[in-house]
Amino acid sequence: MHDQASLVAAGEELGWPMIVKTATSGYDGKGQCKVDSPEDGLGIDWSSCDLWIAEKCIPFDLEVSVVVARTPEGRTTAFPVFENAHRNHLLDVSDAPARVPTPVAEQAIQAAKAATDVLDVVGLLCVEFFVSEGAVMINEVAPRPHNSGHLTIEGCETSQFEQHVRAICNLPLGSTQLRSDAACMANLLGDLWSNEGEAPPWCHVLEDSSVSLHLYGKATAKPGRKMGHLTMTGDSIETLIQRIHAAREQLEQ
Repeated sequence: MHDQASLVAAGEELGWPMIVKTATSGYDGKGQCKVDSPEDGLGIDWSSCDLWIAEKCIPFDLEVSVVVARTPEGRTTAFPVFENAHRNHLLDVSDAPARVPTPVAEQAIQAAKAATDVLDVVGLLCVEFFVSEGAVMINEVAPRPHNSGHLTIEGCETSQFEQHVRAICNLPLGSTQLRSDAACMANLLGDLWSNEGEAPPWCHVLEDSSVSLHLYGKATAKPGRKMGHLTMTGDSIETLIQRIHAAREQLEQ
């Protein structure tokens, strides 16, 4: 797809609405938009990319992701299934283990491991799934450490970053067990920085010793740009989600 005419043809085949994406340089909600009718396509700048992709809108209950490590010899291990919540097309909060039935979690892990074999991955592969009516459908794959896996730094016995190094060096893969019953991660976007570039008051959240703060060292804060994240571990996912939202709200204020 590359112009208005091909958009209309795709809509007639897939049905409206659709999700339209650039074939390259699309991430964190960039390069994509929802198109409800042919008229919506009139506002698309087709010259910004040589090739576009049209996807049918899929109704789903929630999104989960699985990070799998694979060695050159084909040994694999998967982290617990992460449950992902989004805001404005950006990953907002991830928690583990995902609140899905065991058969659904096992289905996602087996599908992710199979994807690493098909793609002959060495290192990490993150596979994102839509969950609908007890079944999983692959939405996206990323051959690298993934945003949803950042909670493994404090949350798992081996972080995704260490596991990546172990895999590509053909070393024994580390344990992916959670250190506690639950772990949670919340992204910090550039929106938290002031117009003058002043950083948020980190001391407010660090007064809680259960909060871990990670900043990425990016020189410029921009709205929607991922600048860091918070992580927490505990006994209850529901409680963790409430607490991590409350911690981040202190920075927003």
